[in-house]
Amino acid sequence: MKPDTEKVLSILASHENDPSNLIAILQDVQAEYNYLSEANLTLIADTLGLSVSKVYSVATFYENFSLEAKGKHIVKVCAGTACHVRKSGPIYDAIYEYLGLHGKKKTSDDGLFTLETVACLGACGLAPVMTVDGEVHAKMDPERAIELLETIRKEEVRA
Repeated sequence: MKPDTEKVLSILASHENDPSNLIAILQDVQAEYNYLSEANLTLIADTLGLSVSKVYSVATFYENFSLEAKGKHIVKVCAGTACHVRKSGPIYDAIYEYLGLHGKKKTSDDGLFTLETVACLGACGLAPVMTVDGEVHAKMDPERAIELLETIRKEEVRA
């Protein structure tokens, strides 16, 4: 059995293989892998005795679930009113360009970063705001955002 399979089965067991815990199971699997792979959705369905389409429909209904592989670091730029008015758009654009993204692509080619927007991070007084792996970075501008990502990238190279 592959280690990934064992981990997912462990998560399922921690929820007593109960289909009524499907959302919590999906949350835990996503927390472990940063997304829900087709293989994991199938394993969850098989183990819980549900159809794959049922599990897939739950995973696609909620915006918080992702079916696409994400980078090691999740960057979220706030697009809420306060951040938008204080120019969060140019921050997003600068990061998008820095990461070499194009079209609907959200993850850098090296798999290090995934760029997302969020409706609100709840830190309006600190606008414009972005988070990296859940850590809030306040009063950002495009230059500071790129410097932050470069620092993270350098730390990854050293590790």
